[in-house]
Amino acid sequence: MGAQLRVYKRRIRSVTATKKITKAMEMIAASRVVKAQRKVAASTPYATELTRAVTAVGTGSNTRHPLTTEADNPTRAAVLLLSSDRGLAGAFNSNAIKAAEQLTAKLEADGKQVDTYIVGRRGVAHYNFRERTISGQWTGFTDEPEYADAKQVAAPLIEAIEKDTAEGGVDELHIVYTEFVSMMTQTAVQAQLLPLKLDEVTSAASAAGAAESPAKDEILPLYDFEPSAEDVLDALLPRYVESRIYNALLQSAASKHAATRRAMKSATDNAGELIETLSRLANAARQAEITQEISEIVGGAGALADATAGSDS
Repeated sequence: MGAQLRVYKRRIRSVTATKKITKAMEMIAASRVVKAQRKVAASTPYATELTRAVTAVGTGSNTRHPLTTEADNPTRAAVLLLSSDRGLAGAFNSNAIKAAEQLTAKLEADGKQVDTYIVGRRGVAHYNFRERTISGQWTGFTDEPEYADAKQVAAPLIEAIEKDTAEGGVDELHIVYTEFVSMMTQTAVQAQLLPLKLDEVTSAASAAGAAESPAKDEILPLYDFEPSAEDVLDALLPRYVESRIYNALLQSAASKHAATRRAMKSATDNAGELIETLSRLANAARQAEITQEISEIVGGAGALADATAGSDS
């Protein structure tokens, strides 16, 4: 066997092994994205009813609550970036990071200081490599997030929005995540969570996957609050933030699995095409070797016949 043919065969074995791995990863991602979609659908009723409750309390009272009242001159904002712990997902992480950087640049252009909070090892690694300050980071649960993880992420953010900026608090809370539109489409989304804009609560619920939402012209009932509207807001709005972050984590997880499935399918298809190309080259090299061997045999036989004829004469 010639050296060139051995090289082709070695590359075919290597690409074949890679193809098996990418195919397996594609199947795993396909099963996980289905589970993630079910979790997104399961979180819809809670998000819908909680959104209705927050809307009713916010519009039915004149209480100036720090979670619903915008600062007169906001000077500090927090940005929560949702990335993944693992790669091999195409442009999933890069799109989310790019959206977060664009949002940060916009806030800084408005004269606001930005505190960055990151979920996922990929986002943390990106900011650490560029020596950027991270106010908070969480890793290890992006593939299958639970509500407890959302509460863990939301706690310091709610605490920061309730503090005065002079004490290290923030005036605004923004979130950047990847919205799951379909198996083929996932979009990086920027959204302001706090202060809560009541006129945008309905659209936020729809973005979270709500099947039903109150109409713009709907007349909400009047409520009497006991002990007070502020106490109700203190109880409801942190839950609202947690549910929004949880839904964003689920959306991001579903998007990541869909992106991984698509990337691994593309890698598997490319590996198959490469194997076909290498097989054709290997066959051509084998044919060239056979042709060369036949030519050598024919040439040797001809030389032997000439030598025999010369000796007889």
